[in-house]
Amino acid sequence: MELTTPRVCALRLHAHHLDQPLPADGLLQAAGACGLQNSPPGAWETAAFNRVEGCSVCSLHTALYHDKTLLQAWSWRGVPAVFPTRDAGVFLTPLCARPGEDPWIYTKGIGLALDFLGMSFEELLPVVRQACRCLDSETVRSKESLDQRLADAARDSLPPDKRPLWDAPTMYGRPDRQTVGGAVVSFLLRPCSFEGRVVFGERSGPTPTFTSMARWLGSLPPAVPDGEAELVRRFLHCYGPALPGDFADWLGASPAQAARLWNALPPEEAVNVTVEGKRRRMLAADLTAAHTLPEPDPDRVLLLGPHDPYLDLRDRGLILPDKKRQRAVWRTVGNPGVILQGGCVAGIWRTRTVRNGLELTLTPWEQPSPALRARLAELAEAYAAFRLLPLHKCTVEAG
Repeated sequence: MELTTPRVCALRLHAHHLDQPLPADGLLQAAGACGLQNSPPGAWETAAFNRVEGCSVCSLHTALYHDKTLLQAWSWRGVPAVFPTRDAGVFLTPLCARPGEDPWIYTKGIGLALDFLGMSFEELLPVVRQACRCLDSETVRSKESLDQRLADAARDSLPPDKRPLWDAPTMYGRPDRQTVGGAVVSFLLRPCSFEGRVVFGERSGPTPTFTSMARWLGSLPPAVPDGEAELVRRFLHCYGPALPGDFADWLGASPAQAARLWNALPPEEAVNVTVEGKRRRMLAADLTAAHTLPEPDPDRVLLLGPHDPYLDLRDRGLILPDKKRQRAVWRTVGNPGVILQGGCVAGIWRTRTVRNGLELTLTPWEQPSPALRARLAELAEAYAAFRLLPLHKCTVEAG
């Protein structure tokens, strides 16, 4: 079965709730599709703005911090992510690696500290897990403080001859502000997050806070019996047709773990299709939609933020064929937002806060028509209103 690129784009736009906005009560549906990355801070809010009609920063914070129907924790690839609390058994528990499946992409760098300490990953992870018990009765302000608080809690569980090494200045980053123990904790926080031992609490101004899931929620959410298979379903629904390697890249997992999770999906739930001459897998349940959804509306324009879930894909050429422009969108650091038109990337945008207001610079890659220029200006106004800030300046300049 052959699917064209426009058909794949239409399917993914629909799965990401970007073909048309969800009603105001659709926040959990939007966040539950594949989770919302919150790096840089606030990215999840911009993603929700593009998916849920009439949402505001205040309503999002109410759901996350007060109603707690949403939860923030380190998830796939170790990124901070926001997802429905009821889905912790999808976006956290299945990510726990089994013996022989480490390291994950974000734990590979721990090797320098392990060599310095003369200890193994398997020896230190239980020590840090135990240290996380202090979060059952306290909240820690700032990631730097969390690293050191847990390093201090873990210190007494180490052999006496390892403690001076644990307290030595880090070989990563800022040795004046972090110890080797703090660095080890930083690497191991992600595996601890998957077990619910640490989650994000309410943000204190620009500073995050951290505590345990049990303390934050009051009780643990119910388990998801087929959480591993459900994780694969959600990935394939949002990013299919896809290959196991696409899934491994999205997870940031070892090949062994990615293969185990991929195979957790019952084989009858997925089918083979061909996209641009290449064989892929997709959910059988999505076949009808793949053939019946209308192709992307060329007049529908959105301002997606950096690291929007729709952009978190391996086959970038489907939405942006130009490789030079791909490098302008998917950077090592400092990704811009993108102007999405008809499901494809048509330019970039950036924002900055000046005098308690916003300034937006929008750069479509083709000379914008008067209608497009007007639409971009409308979107800039709407985004500023969503952020509860005045729009001081909106510049539209073809790149």
